[in-house]
This record gives sequence, structure tokens and C-alpha cells, in this order.
Amino acid sequence: MAADAELLIDRRRLRRRLSLWRVLGIGGLIVAVGALGYRVRTGTEGGFAVQPQIARISVSGFIAGSESTAKLMKRVGEADAVKGVIVSINSPGGTTTGSEEIFRNLRALAAKKPLVAFVDGTAASGAYITAIAADHIVARETSLVGSIGVLFQYPDLSGLLDKVGVKVESVKSSPLKAEPSGFTPTTPEARAALAAVVGDTYAWFKGLVAERRGMDAGQVAAVSDGRVFSGRQSVPLKLVDELGSERQAVAWLEGTKGVPKDLPVKDWKPATESGFSLWSAAGLGADLLGFDSVAARLRSVGAEAEAARGGLLALWHPEP
Repeated sequence: MAADAELLIDRRRLRRRLSLWRVLGIGGLIVAVGALGYRVRTGTEGGFAVQPQIARISVSGFIAGSESTAKLMKRVGEADAVKGVIVSINSPGGTTTGSEEIFRNLRALAAKKPLVAFVDGTAASGAYITAIAADHIVARETSLVGSIGVLFQYPDLSGLLDKVGVKVESVKSSPLKAEPSGFTPTTPEARAALAAVVGDTYAWFKGLVAERRGMDAGQVAAVSDGRVFSGRQSVPLKLVDELGSERQAVAWLEGTKGVPKDLPVKDWKPATESGFSLWSAAGLGADLLGFDSVAARLRSVGAEAEAARGGLLALWHPEP
């Protein structure tokens, strides 16, 4: 019996050691995959470009403020090997503050490198703010461009709360504090205050379009009712400069800005881009070890980590 007990204790010790080494092995694999992913993302050796190239910065999905994107543009601007920049856009827009931030960062980058925008799908609302940061815009014939406008959305849950017998009370320093609340119908005063903010931001958006695209008041009015236009429609409206593919964007850099011909186009991505974040690296590590369900959950957690941000939206979102 004593021998059996000792054997059982030895087995438990062995299991604990194996569990420890398994955890350490997974951790090391995640770190290694993450480091590899960083080098793949930047398209550089050791994080620095060494080959003369044109940098491609992709703007896709919902646009929000991003410190990693700002650092990326600063890194591209400081890279001696980067001779020109293509901003490839496929986005319906996002927050007004996020769109303003990316516009300012791109203008700072354009002061250092020749910069062209290529609409590879959609450049609507806040994404169009991104496009006009470039000195030349190329779009596909069937791209969607425009949606110049501002939106403020919020839910009105007051009817639902009445049905379930829930009443939300509040003590406020002034009538417009924390308006709109969503728990009570919006008052005319609160609606007017919100409309003033939306109108002011809308005027800023239109002024930006007029300045960057060289439009007069009549031309801006013709394109700023919130609708989107095809690439073909956008050229005579002065929303874009040229129809074509990325090849035409490269040709403009070569022909107008003196960028050397036949340079490779390399992707530059933020170090914390969700497409290859710590979560996705962990998911890949779990995949390699055969833990399929764990890998799926890790990727799900990474997706859930991108929370929506409040505030005004410069976003094109067709109703379902």
C-alpha cells in the first residue's frame, strides 16, 4: 500500500511539472508569434525600412482615434527608404474626432512624403475626410464616395421602460446636463442644443471639403446632402481626381511627385492592429497546439475588446 501511495504522489508531481512546462511553452510560442507578426506587419527588418519603397497605409472598417495609427504615420514619415505613400481606403467612416485625428496625421505625413489616396471600395463620410488629406485621389469606377454629413444617434428607451414599469430618476445641475439620456423623451431644448453641435461640425466638414478640393459654395452644396456617389460620378463633381486602380496612384506619384519608378509597394500597419494583435497571436498559438475551442474564444475576446466610442459620427450606414 505504501508503494502505491508513493507512486500516486509521483504521478501527481509529474502532472504538475508537465502542466507548468505546457503553460511556459504556450507563452513562449505566443511571444515568438507576436514578434514575427510585428515584423510581418511593418514589412521591415527590425522595424525599420531598408529597401527603397512606396508605403501603403490601409484605412478600413470603423474609424476611431488610435495612438498606434498616429505612431505608424510618424514612423513612415521618418523612414528614409519610403519615397512615397499610398493611403488605401475602404471604410464607411467613424467618429468625427477619429476622422479629424487621422486627417491631421496624414497632413503632417504629406508635409514629409508625397501622398496619394486610393479608394479601393468605399470612402464615405469620415473616410472621405481621410481621402481629402491627400493631394490627389484615385478611385475605382464603382467605388462609393462622399456621404458628407454628421450624425448623432441615441436610443429612446422611455417607451420600453414604461411598459415594464421602470422609472429612472435623476438630479441634475441644469436641465441640459446629461442630455440626451435615453431614459426620457428628448426635450425641444435638448434637441436644439444637439442640432447646434451637429450643425457646427457639419459646417467644419463642408469647409474642409471646400478647402481641400477647391470647391465654391455651390459645388459643396451639390455634394453635401449626405448621399454617396459612384467613382464615375465623383470625377465631374470634383470629389476625386482620377479613376483607376492602385497602379494609377503609383503612376501619379512617379509622374507628378518624382518618385522613382518601379519601387515595390510595401504594407505598413500599426503595431497593435487588431488583425494581428496579442489576442490573434494567442489564438494562432492555441491553433498550433490543437486547442481549437480555446483559439476561437481568444479571437472572440479580441474582437469584443474593440468597443464602440461615443460622440458624433461621420459614418455612412445604410438602413437594413
